[in-house]
Amino acid sequence: MSFVRQFGFRRLVSFVITPLAIIYVILFADIAPENPKVAYTLGVAMLMAVLWITEAVPLAVTSLIPVALFPLFGIMDGRAVAATYFNDVIFLFMGGFLVSLAMEKWDLHRRIAYNILCFTGTSPARILLGFMLASFFLSMWISNTATAMMMLPIAMAIIRQLTTLMNNRSSTRFSVGILLGIAYSASVGGMATLVGTPPNLSFMRIFHIYFPDAPEISFYKWMLFALPVSILMFLFIWALLYTLFRPKKSEWRDVEKNTFHSQLLEMGRRTFEQNFVFVIFVLLAVLWISRADIDIGVFKIPGWSNFFPNAPFINDGTVAIFMALILFFVPSKTVRSDTILEWNTASKLPWNILLLFGGGFALATGFKESGLSLWFGEHLSAVASLHPLLVILIICLVITSLTELTSNTATTEMVLPILAGIAITTGINPLMLMIPATLSASMAFMLPVATPPNAIIFGTGLVSVRQMAATGLIINLAGALISTLMMYFWGAKVF
Repeated sequence: MSFVRQFGFRRLVSFVITPLAIIYVILFADIAPENPKVAYTLGVAMLMAVLWITEAVPLAVTSLIPVALFPLFGIMDGRAVAATYFNDVIFLFMGGFLVSLAMEKWDLHRRIAYNILCFTGTSPARILLGFMLASFFLSMWISNTATAMMMLPIAMAIIRQLTTLMNNRSSTRFSVGILLGIAYSASVGGMATLVGTPPNLSFMRIFHIYFPDAPEISFYKWMLFALPVSILMFLFIWALLYTLFRPKKSEWRDVEKNTFHSQLLEMGRRTFEQNFVFVIFVLLAVLWISRADIDIGVFKIPGWSNFFPNAPFINDGTVAIFMALILFFVPSKTVRSDTILEWNTASKLPWNILLLFGGGFALATGFKESGLSLWFGEHLSAVASLHPLLVILIICLVITSLTELTSNTATTEMVLPILAGIAITTGINPLMLMIPATLSASMAFMLPVATPPNAIIFGTGLVSVRQMAATGLIINLAGALISTLMMYFWGAKVF
């Protein structure tokens, strides 16, 4: 026991137990004697999975393992592995994140949040709705971490005002509801768009790797399905939090009606930079949604990309980078010799997430090229005998539980290739398995370590683990049920 304490349990599992298990799998397990690449790929996948879960080394470092091991084991050519790390999905993420960095640089996201709070009002239900709605909308376009970080000081100002006015158990309880509402709505808002959270982009790329001839999952198509799911989750969470944490009528003291309006006035008039970034932000969203044909059923609205002679060459990544580039060329009127977006700000791009994407795409390609995904599919083909609703529900519950303890992106990139293999082997539509798994990776509401918004809110010291876990468990179960039913009934129509 003293050795374990000294060496560290995570390091023991990562650097001793896992390598021994991998050696056994490769040399003695006799997994697929006719194709040794299956065992080699499984060994690499086991190593990456354990390192992603234990985080014994940084996630981005683990993501580089395929570059070193796939060529050595003859799984993939080194050039082919390297090519998986940079593609259109990476550029989609980069372009969207650059626009969000410009929003943060010029405080546009805070102005949007205050406007939403001014609109909703200052009764308990409206305050909770306002904070959640602002977090939900912002996290559709910028990272959920940035959303939670930005909303937290606004929320703490209101919480201090409530404490001064009331100073009772109701104010303490309602403060917990506000903070949980910010964290949870930041997570479900990201599900609504392809750029809202990394697992969505991971799904899009891995789906294309396995099914290159399938119709494209465009920004509009994803939003058509995922936005209703996110809205249902948002409404359920708002109703639950209000029910659990609403203050007693006898103890409530109204927040000043002009609180949010006065804070908006303190920001001063809208600047040229804020107006310009807002226009770029709106244009980017419109261009993403309208790029591909919008098929309403009764009639079809042609996408704007059809007006170009090489329409298939244009994708959402093209649009994202084009709009982001504009920000580098337009001079600022507030800061002399500066542009609206410059490299000091742009360098804050989360390069570790980009590497995490690449590692996942490399692993997914390795699963396909080696035949490991089909091997999993053959050994898990019994799921085809179950009702699809039950299959989807089991997937949602497993992924939701797993992502409470692991990176949601890493979880998605480990599981989606296996689900693709099951779909190929059993003949199930892969979207029926892969999309619910992707959504469930963003539904981690129980533990502070599950998502950055949870950790940020927990860091205030006002929310206990017990409060988060008890509330989050209910939302996890509801999320699995909502994802299952929406995929089975609504997803069948959309896709």
